[in-house]
Amino acid sequence: MTRHLLGDTAALLGRSLRHISRSPDTIITTSIMPIAFLLLFVYVFGGAIETGSDRYVDYLLPGILLITVVSGISYTAYRLFLDLKSGIFERFLSMPVARSAVLWAHVLTSLVANVISLVLVVLVALAMGFRSGAGVPAWLAVAGIMLLFTLALTWLAVIPGLTATSVDGASAFSYPLILLPFVSSAFVPTESMPGPVRAFAEHQPVTSIVNTIRALFAGQQVGGEVWTALAWCAGILVVAWGGAMAVHRRKVG
Repeated sequence: MTRHLLGDTAALLGRSLRHISRSPDTIITTSIMPIAFLLLFVYVFGGAIETGSDRYVDYLLPGILLITVVSGISYTAYRLFLDLKSGIFERFLSMPVARSAVLWAHVLTSLVANVISLVLVVLVALAMGFRSGAGVPAWLAVAGIMLLFTLALTWLAVIPGLTATSVDGASAFSYPLILLPFVSSAFVPTESMPGPVRAFAEHQPVTSIVNTIRALFAGQQVGGEVWTALAWCAGILVVAWGGAMAVHRRKVG
């Protein structure tokens, strides 16, 4: 059964990756907005924002990486919605294909596409002056956190992909998620925020994830905040995966 699922997932993953290779503008499009934010905040607002960091791009990059992922996962919902509306989803289910393989193929495609987008954003940041004192273990830790975060949000994107009634509805769910970094420590320290806003910013997932990645890039001790970040990512992943599988069972039932 496991071999059957893995083989079917690999075949469907190849299909999805071929679609992306024929339409690279998808990855470019999802990278444009984060790169635009990076340029805007560093070169326009950076001089007016006090963060205690020598280079604002160093402070800003972790939040931009999260925005990159949020932009990218909206395409997962979009592609899944198109498969449903075109009838190919039902066609796969009528074939001797593991039922969850269709979902896993979309999820793994999202991971590949988002990794490429993240690399593009980091390269732009390096060209803008981003420098890191992190060693190989710290970079691997950042990569692991970003992959876990991407996996969690991708499974979250599967739910609107399966339930939306329009193309706009399939991708619009990501808009509130894009706003979360703006009410966090991604752009400015939370100490500068008024009381209620600061309380929300310090107890939402983006802040702990951003602070952890920022400390890793700087080669500093991450402390207990890394466990908060991992707990948020794992919690979102478990809830999103459970919700997606429940919706999928209703669809195929």
